[in-house]
Amino acid sequence: MDASRKSKRRADGDSSDTPEKRGPGAPASDKDEGAEDLQFEDPFEDEFESEPEEEDDEGMDEDDGEDDEGAGSSSRQRVFRPGVDKLGEGEVLDFDSSAYRTLHRLNLEWPCMSFDFLKDELGFKRTKFPMTQYMVMGTQAAKADQNQIVFIKMSEMCRTEHDDASDSDNESDDETEDDPVVESRIIRHKGCINRIRSMPQQPHIVATWSENSNVYVFNGERHIRALDEPPAEKVTAKVQPLFTHTRHSTEGFAMAWSPVTAGRMATGDCASGLFVWDPAQGGSWEVNEEGYTGHTDSVEDIQWSPTEANVFASGSVDCTVRIWDTRNRGGSALHIRAHEQDVNVISWNSNVSHLLVSGSDDGSFKIWDLRNFKESTPAAHFKWHNAPITSVAWCPWEGSMLAVSSDDHQVSIWDLAVEADDEAPAEDDLAHFPAQLLFLHQGQKNVKEVHWHAQIQYMLGSTSYDGFNAFIPSNLFETA
Repeated sequence: MDASRKSKRRADGDSSDTPEKRGPGAPASDKDEGAEDLQFEDPFEDEFESEPEEEDDEGMDEDDGEDDEGAGSSSRQRVFRPGVDKLGEGEVLDFDSSAYRTLHRLNLEWPCMSFDFLKDELGFKRTKFPMTQYMVMGTQAAKADQNQIVFIKMSEMCRTEHDDASDSDNESDDETEDDPVVESRIIRHKGCINRIRSMPQQPHIVATWSENSNVYVFNGERHIRALDEPPAEKVTAKVQPLFTHTRHSTEGFAMAWSPVTAGRMATGDCASGLFVWDPAQGGSWEVNEEGYTGHTDSVEDIQWSPTEANVFASGSVDCTVRIWDTRNRGGSALHIRAHEQDVNVISWNSNVSHLLVSGSDDGSFKIWDLRNFKESTPAAHFKWHNAPITSVAWCPWEGSMLAVSSDDHQVSIWDLAVEADDEAPAEDDLAHFPAQLLFLHQGQKNVKEVHWHAQIQYMLGSTSYDGFNAFIPSNLFETA
């Protein structure tokens, strides 16, 4: 795998910007070997580094000038348009707190380029604050033996939305309080983790794609349980994998568990290798020896059909998207040249099972109707981002809504059901945005993955070189 391919997914290992570690939950003296140091960031700090104190004061003097008439016009909040607007000297970006129902940021010792939300037993379609969520993350440390699988519980996630026009005294104390409580447990891992995924039917079973060309499966049940209640014995970070797949000739990123058949998984590598795993007796797996042939370059992403046990899709650097039937390894059942550049990511719509989305190196993403799967006729094609697409995810709550992340440091949220109103006058600073674009999240560097939480309504998580964000955009409830 060449250096340019690695740079698409992996952190460079430079820890010079790593924040000072602070242990969550319990004092350091009482911490288990399997606990990890995390740092919570105040979401109401500037998105970018603050300017020196003197420059801030000067800016305030200019905004608060004696000309009241001029001040009235300049006080209006202006939407920053990525790719169009430029920050002037002394200007910094800040976010409107009323745009987020909740926003929390988290830093680990090492960058985590992949994560997954863990299903829990706290209920479905949760909207009440304070909230609790579980997740698992994989690190990319400077040295191979420093890497970890990190199980995290974030609780007491309060509502951070503040409307300056509202009376803060009316806000419920249990909804707007302090920072979240963060607990964590770790499992040591061999090599950087390119991708990590939790089995949907058994969330404590976690698979990892390692830079050493192996795919591992771990049982994190004790570590997850230890997040809720102190264990009678210390939870060790030294855990042997349940299974190790060694048939890939090189490292990879493509990995997906089947949502239909528990324990079934598919993995793809950077040399076009593609394998399907099936659960075997004794807690092991059987992996087909020959693999599936058809791609001519790196398999970047895999998605299983949400309804059919034997069907999955793959996207590749060879610019194609292929649909496979596991009963036929001789070749894909369907394939198209989906983009003119690498296909980095794909996502299969769990609510509308004939829709698939693909994201490319050219910054565009396309919607495909599998009932009419032809490269010349995508159902929709959007070119908003100006850097490679790094993640796409359909919303579990709305069949027409999806989230997209890119190396241009943005996470965009779209509703394909929205149609432009040509007769409605658009404000000058909003005319630049497509009608289907609902929300833009910024403030992270090189976002690598974005996922929707399957049980907390409209909660998203995004991970990047400089940390993890959990957020709920306020306007998504308005469109529901």
